[in-house]
Amino acid sequence: MTRQSLVEAAPYLDAEERSALLGIARRAIESYLRERKVPGIEGAAGKLSEAGSAFVTLTKNRRLRGCIGYTEAVAPLYRVVQECAVAAATEDPRFPPVSAAELPSLRIEISVLTPLVPILPEEVEVGRHGLMVTKGRMRGLLLPQVPSEMGWDLETFLDQTCVKAGLPSSAWRHGATLQGFTAEVFGESDR
Repeated sequence: MTRQSLVEAAPYLDAEERSALLGIARRAIESYLRERKVPGIEGAAGKLSEAGSAFVTLTKNRRLRGCIGYTEAVAPLYRVVQECAVAAATEDPRFPPVSAAELPSLRIEISVLTPLVPILPEEVEVGRHGLMVTKGRMRGLLLPQVPSEMGWDLETFLDQTCVKAGLPSSAWRHGATLQGFTAEVFGESDR
């Protein structure tokens, strides 16, 4: 994938596919919290059955409640969304597990990612690109919507992605590897 196609790659899901993925995510969380199992999916076809990478973000009262995702397309998109939804609700180390009582107040947002490609700092467009910073074993990722939501400029976005990786904020200037991606981002109505 060229850097130019990085910009052009998203979106590719239609409204029905988006709705289906949001339903899959919600049912997976509900089922896991109530029965400790994830429901089977029948009839997933087309783009939902193709290998994909995605993040599922949970918010409660407009505040982050969990976010987990895959950067590599290693499983069908519907399964990635299921697994990430359950993990965001139960395994995000920044938060205690979601309780069944919280389900009605949770909002689900899904970010379907394009493949990661090398990108130079000056090529990054705030609000369009997500970033992965890697140096040695340390790596951190911020989704494209994060800098816009936080009101960051480009330098702050680059710095904060390094901080997310556990690196000094200036690591992007000193040998860290940058990869960019775009994402198709959609979610449930505000709860």
